[in-house]
Amino acid sequence: MKLTLHDGLLFVPITVAHAGETLVIPKVVLDTGSASTLFSTDYLARIGVTPQPHDVLYTVRGVGGTEVVFLRRLERVQVGAYALSDFDVEVGAVSYGFAINGILGTDFLLRANAVIDLHALTLTFHEL
Repeated sequence: MKLTLHDGLLFVPITVAHAGETLVIPKVVLDTGSASTLFSTDYLARIGVTPQPHDVLYTVRGVGGTEVVFLRRLERVQVGAYALSDFDVEVGAVSYGFAINGILGTDFLLRANAVIDLHALTLTFHEL
């Protein structure tokens, strides 16, 4: 899959599925410095992923500051033709001062055995 480079960041569109609904999320940053995958509450609410009374809230910290998130297991998280089923993601405001809709973290990249080619700006997946 071809990566897009914008303002020094690598972007990839992600397709997610939850409760039978599918959604494409554009402008997701590929971030090897992020331990977890995080998607915008604004986007995931479109397919019914909203905070529930039983959700535990977590505070996550990173270069962009701190953010309160909740966890949700999605039926599918897909990058190009590669998909992981029953994948846990964090859901939060994703408000870092520039327009992104999520972060694809190392939790997905490691589980998917991803290979990032920075020269070709491609993301590929290899069978384990």
